[in-house]
Amino acid sequence: MKKYQTLLYYCYSPIAHAEQFAADHLLFCQSLNLVGRIIVADEGLNGTVSGTPEACRTYMDAIHADERFAHTDFKIDEVDQPSFIKMHCRYKPEIVHSGLRDPKVIDPNTETGKHLEPAEFMEMKDRDDVIVLDVRSNYEHQVGRFKNAVTLDIENFREFPQKINELAQYRDKKILTYCTGGIKCEKASALLLKEGFKDVYQLHGGIIKYGKEAGGKDFDGKCYVFDNRVTVDVNHVNPKVISQCLNCGAPTDRMINCANPECNEHFTQCEACGWSMEGCCSDTCTTHPRKRPYDGTGYYVKLPQPVNTEKLSKRKHKQQAMPSSSL
Repeated sequence: MKKYQTLLYYCYSPIAHAEQFAADHLLFCQSLNLVGRIIVADEGLNGTVSGTPEACRTYMDAIHADERFAHTDFKIDEVDQPSFIKMHCRYKPEIVHSGLRDPKVIDPNTETGKHLEPAEFMEMKDRDDVIVLDVRSNYEHQVGRFKNAVTLDIENFREFPQKINELAQYRDKKILTYCTGGIKCEKASALLLKEGFKDVYQLHGGIIKYGKEAGGKDFDGKCYVFDNRVTVDVNHVNPKVISQCLNCGAPTDRMINCANPECNEHFTQCEACGWSMEGCCSDTCTTHPRKRPYDGTGYYVKLPQPVNTEKLSKRKHKQQAMPSSSL
């Protein structure tokens, strides 16, 4: 039995005084010796935390005891080491950056695509009247994706609304959206419905839950995760490597960040090139004066910053005074 757990979760539920909640929640997590990254917004929570099974159980119990978050679905991974080094808990305008902050435009608490459990998703995904849509960024779907999935050329999820027109050809199909843990699909599927797509679904719990409950069948490559594991295995039925080393072209599903902090590119690199290139994506980056020491992982830790509730409150009031954005 492994010594630690990693919890992946999100919950769309309004939080009053979210800035102060973030500050208090950071202290609570630290009291449990948890490490991880949590985003708090007025619209809810989005987190990945890691610690001992006892600490993780205490944390889940506390979240479920709060009626605002009672329905939160936790994905639990058993891990040899904590998946983070530090504990971050920050207030942001959204729990996943989509640029769609106005609940009058879309509201995941009101309308989203129909949730499919992993077994249902697996049964539907290969039908002729179905399109499987990956709503994640390029660096995520390049290292792993479902067979025959439609992918979008986006560097960040906030670009997703700009790509809706490219999906017009699929309006008469059933659209099955998926992402890492489900959070992006809540807004992506809601936006598709708003834009006139009639039959929209989402994989409940995302790729991670699909791997645990359906064996990951037909998910090629690995799943990118936002912690120091970088990628995780999903498919235990018919696994396949689909990505190549950026430098030599050898098959590899090993993904890192460039050691040059001003580049910080997500890219796939085999272990041999990792050491020869010192964790950099190019010769230019290997000579950068701020190049970070490469330890073989390609994961670099940002130092946590305290939540400045006064500054965030001023920023929030300023945003509220601005006209609402529209699509």
